[in-house]
Amino acid sequence: MKPNPSRTRVGFPALVGLAVWLTSSIGCQPARNNATNKSPLTPVKLVTAKEAEIQRTTTQPATVHGYFQSQVRAKVNGYCTQLTVDIGDVVAAGDELAQLAVPELEKQRDVLRARVRLQEARYAASQAGVQLAKAGLASAIARLEQSTSELQRGDAELAAAEAEYARTSDLVSRGSIQQRVLDEVTKKRDSSKAALQALQSAVSSMEAEVQIAQAEVSSANALLDTARAETSVSRGELEEIEVMLDYTTIRAPISGVVTQRDLELGELVETDGFGTPPLLTISQIDVLRVRVAIPEVDAPFIQVGDKLELSLPSFSSESPIQATVSRTANALDVSSRTMLIEADVQNPSGKLLPGMFGSATITLTQGELATMLPARAVRFREDGSAYVYVVDGKNSVQITEVQTGFDNGKQIQIVSGIESGTAVIGTHLKRFTDGQQVTPL
Repeated sequence: MKPNPSRTRVGFPALVGLAVWLTSSIGCQPARNNATNKSPLTPVKLVTAKEAEIQRTTTQPATVHGYFQSQVRAKVNGYCTQLTVDIGDVVAAGDELAQLAVPELEKQRDVLRARVRLQEARYAASQAGVQLAKAGLASAIARLEQSTSELQRGDAELAAAEAEYARTSDLVSRGSIQQRVLDEVTKKRDSSKAALQALQSAVSSMEAEVQIAQAEVSSANALLDTARAETSVSRGELEEIEVMLDYTTIRAPISGVVTQRDLELGELVETDGFGTPPLLTISQIDVLRVRVAIPEVDAPFIQVGDKLELSLPSFSSESPIQATVSRTANALDVSSRTMLIEADVQNPSGKLLPGMFGSATITLTQGELATMLPARAVRFREDGSAYVYVVDGKNSVQITEVQTGFDNGKQIQIVSGIESGTAVIGTHLKRFTDGQQVTPL
């Protein structure tokens, strides 16, 4: 059986057309899929790292204190008989604040005054005794000198009698004179010897009297020293009591304002030490101390003379008070890891009050140029390392590590990693990858 020519001619063109359609369909299908799968580029807002002058500052809570604050306590026990001040009173150093009555101290003072008078009388008597003993010594010395002079005269008389006796005896032995004359000369010589012995005894007696008088002078001086010491002791005891009685008048130790009173008229005041509240508290408020605790991270940069601005809620409508750092503790409190600083603030009008609370902004460094970025353009990992999304000229993202420095909450200093003029992605919630293409807005 021969094939049908008409079917053969119709079937071949149809097959060719089908093949062409399928080929075109298969070739066009991937292009449509690619067009469908390709996502649009992420639009981003770029910021540029810029050179800017920065000043490192820190703002911390601040409290106002009196320049000096003195807690007044009693030195002696007693009853308050007079109270001359109350809270709010302005006092000067040395002003009388209160008066205490201490009867037992007053009695002791009277007894000691009488004792001092008695000791002073004994001292005066001892002085007179010394003078009397010295006079007796002088008299004894004078008598001794007189006896010595008489003894010398007796020696001379005896020597003359001996010489006359020898001469007379020689004349008698030669028969020139009678024995009677020698007897008379002999009696005279013996009389001179007896007189000399008497004078020697008198001198010895006077020497003993001088020694006695010297001992009496020494004794009188000892009594005088004793009386002087006893008088000095009594006077010291009296002065001590008078000092204690002077403490019964309570005076202001400093000039200032009475800010606290815990004393009532007629009240028994006892000196229990520092465990009890003070009777009065006085604060000097014409100059105040502003105290600020500086965190450890800022403490190394604080220096005396740094500018300080004090803002107080009580004066929120007024400009901050300008001051400078007057002193620093130069050490951290181990419990809080902060360093105490103080600034002196003049308060002539008295509108600032001790105990006020506010904030202090301290300028830590002078202005200096640094590369800065907005704070939200810098990202931080969990380990604290920082990075930015740098966008190059082909709008390609590069993740770049950076080292940060000063941070004021709005701007962050870039110490290293990028240079001024580098464009980076600003605020954006999306994470980017290296080489990712973006569309800058």
